[in-house]
Amino acid sequence: MATDPTEQLVRLFAEESRVRAFAAVALGAGGAEQVARAAGLTPKETAVALRRLREQGVLSAGDDGQLGVAYGLFREYARAAAERADESPAAEGPASGDARTDIVLRTFVRERRLVRLPAQWTRKKLVLRYIAEQTFEPGVEYPERTVNEKLRAWCEDSDDIDHVTLRRYLVDLHHLHRSEGIYRRPAEDGRTAAADSA
Repeated sequence: MATDPTEQLVRLFAEESRVRAFAAVALGAGGAEQVARAAGLTPKETAVALRRLREQGVLSAGDDGQLGVAYGLFREYARAAAERADESPAAEGPASGDARTDIVLRTFVRERRLVRLPAQWTRKKLVLRYIAEQTFEPGVEYPERTVNEKLRAWCEDSDDIDHVTLRRYLVDLHHLHRSEGIYRRPAEDGRTAAADSA
């Protein structure tokens, strides 16, 4: 069995009879007969599924023999996943070196995707500057089609903004300069000026 709890659970619940048996217990079936009835499984399928679920610790039996979900195990897995996320630089999201900035970026940007734009203008400028810095090399010329493709990727998970609006913000804030359909991020990205005006 895999050591990663998430992968372990995925493998465990890849079998339909286990999912149905687990769901029956989660909905209150306390014994094998009740599970078989609720899940629509044969007694043999039920016995095999329940044995496997108990071996993996997702189900437990009380002193009275009644089956129950081992919620403590799921909480433990969730805590472990949260700790791994905290320890992993890639998982924690954007990092600028400034704690307040990092909190804002992690709130609105996840895995190089814009969740949504902040309503507060100073935070919005911070997120937009970050997107420009992560997407475009200073001094490199980009045709509009390339700019659109790059910005569209940022907007995939957001209902809040599209790539055209994002491009307009970046031009308006001088993170991108536009001339005859060609875009270029200035070598001096205005970081100091933006920080001062924030």
